[in-house]
Amino acid sequence: MDKHTMMDNLAREANKKGAFNGVWLYAENGGIISKGACGFRDAENKFPMEEDTIFEMASITKMFTGTAVMLLVREGKLDLDDEYRKYYPDYPYAGVTVRHLLTHTSGMPDDFSIDAWVCPVWENEKRIPPCSEVLRFIRESGEEASHAPGETFRYTDVGYCLLADLVEKLSGVGFEDFVKKNILEPAGMKDSGIYHTRRDGRPSDRIARNMVLEGDVYVPSDVSEDTAPYVVGSDGMNGCDYLYTTIFDMLAWDRALREEKVLTLEEQKIAYTPVKLTSGEDYADEDGEGYGFGWGVANDEEHGLIVSHSGGMPGLETWFEHYVDEDRTFIIFGCREYSDVRAFLSFWKGMKAVVKGEEPGPIESIEDNVVRDPDKSKWESYCGKYEHPEKSDFIVDEVYMKDGELYADAIDDEGDGLSFRLFPIGENEFGRKGGMLRLSFGDGCLSFDGITCKKL
Repeated sequence: MDKHTMMDNLAREANKKGAFNGVWLYAENGGIISKGACGFRDAENKFPMEEDTIFEMASITKMFTGTAVMLLVREGKLDLDDEYRKYYPDYPYAGVTVRHLLTHTSGMPDDFSIDAWVCPVWENEKRIPPCSEVLRFIRESGEEASHAPGETFRYTDVGYCLLADLVEKLSGVGFEDFVKKNILEPAGMKDSGIYHTRRDGRPSDRIARNMVLEGDVYVPSDVSEDTAPYVVGSDGMNGCDYLYTTIFDMLAWDRALREEKVLTLEEQKIAYTPVKLTSGEDYADEDGEGYGFGWGVANDEEHGLIVSHSGGMPGLETWFEHYVDEDRTFIIFGCREYSDVRAFLSFWKGMKAVVKGEEPGPIESIEDNVVRDPDKSKWESYCGKYEHPEKSDFIVDEVYMKDGELYADAIDDEGDGLSFRLFPIGENEFGRKGGMLRLSFGDGCLSFDGITCKKL
């Protein structure tokens, strides 16, 4: 079976199982091998998804921010090892350089995040704060740095907001205009731009709405009570998000990189170099991937250097992957919160397998793993309140029966409550659609993630 057929089959099966609503493109040597679109770009299912639909990129924007910084370095307007205080003397953390901000090693306080201050501003003042206010909020927070610069990698959007402000200050033009003139236009990205659609309106009806689940219904993330304060409140930021583009423009970006239309190959090599911590070790995540200037960096034994970035906002999943040593690129955008995490993960794994020339596995949802006609005689005994473990990011508070099925109320790692159905996947073992959690019931107890909780 050819790669396009495999990708197309995976996407359409995933769409049926609530795991994918969006577009994809895979190319080799600049030629499109597979592309397609599934689903709808609105919550009401009125506008079918098209291949040229425009998506918000979320954190994929960071590679463009890193590129903007590299262009200023080329012009001699800054040095990567300049302290941020050189340009903003009132920045409260000494020793933090431009390089630290690019590589998420600045030591930004653990409790300081975009949502920590934009949500209150939006809810209390009914305004969307501009990126230029980031520094003031950092100062007024009074938070201590989480670690010394360069000591530890800690991913943060705030650092890239500071970089966008720096680009504006040193270039003398708005960040949106700088990126358009110096990156998007030279790259031939004709349908792309940095937009603030919740603040300024939507410049095109081709832009997809990011959609989240409320019960069994999809609603735009910027009107959902749960997500609107962050989605709307953060819309004035720059650097970390708000590039809007298409799969075809991202293919143009891939070609622009290879043809040195924006950055030279030597400049790209610098941007793709994984950050080295002050300990002397190269930073690497649990998958062995390092981080450069807005790029995840991986060395594959078979395929060589691969640089990439993901993007995520409520109701949005994006991915761009650029094979440096092999001329391949893989792009995938989705704009609906997936309803089944197992199906989503198997879809994602399958698509990436095809890219690497491997056979993909099937799309598996929780329903594909459930026990048919389960024995429910013990289910009532599982119901009740359970103790809260001290060291756990996830707490199952109560289990109960509803309409003949088993359900649970839980508390997630951010302290938010959620309810979900428990699907039987073994004799006394259950799973849920919204996560990979496996719960096992014993005699008066419940076990998950290596933790056992007594029934109260």
